[in-house]
Amino acid sequence: MIRGLDTTFLVEADVQGHPQHTAARELMAALLDAGDSFALAPQVLTEFIQVVTDSRRFSEPLTMAAAIERAEAWWGAAEIAPVFPSESTVPVFCGWLAEHGLGRRRLLDTMLAATYWSAGVRSIVTSNAGDFSLFDCFEIIRPGEWA
Repeated sequence: MIRGLDTTFLVEADVQGHPQHTAARELMAALLDAGDSFALAPQVLTEFIQVVTDSRRFSEPLTMAAAIERAEAWWGAAEIAPVFPSESTVPVFCGWLAEHGLGRRRLLDTMLAATYWSAGVRSIVTSNAGDFSLFDCFEIIRPGEWA
């Protein structure tokens, strides 16, 4: 199965000092051992770079150059399938915003969910299940909870 990666999970899997790093890496290894692969949308990499370079989130944030290097490594990894918004993504995005009464704070996650949905991805790996569970159409996988 192909599983979409969310930014929270990508940060946890990448940043060695993150409290959830080990759980995220164990989950990634288990999913790969089960024959799964991962989908990654460009907007996840955008947010990833923003987060890992933020000195308010990390005592030793990455430099922009290091963050770009890490993003490029994820994007080019053999187990990663790049996924892009398509012609059908925007109608799904707008429909979900209206259907669920979502506002400004939910735009990015809703666009990511619509991107994955329109690309045929039905499972998302995240530590923020609430960002995607309300759409009621994805299997949500969280570090420490998958067996």
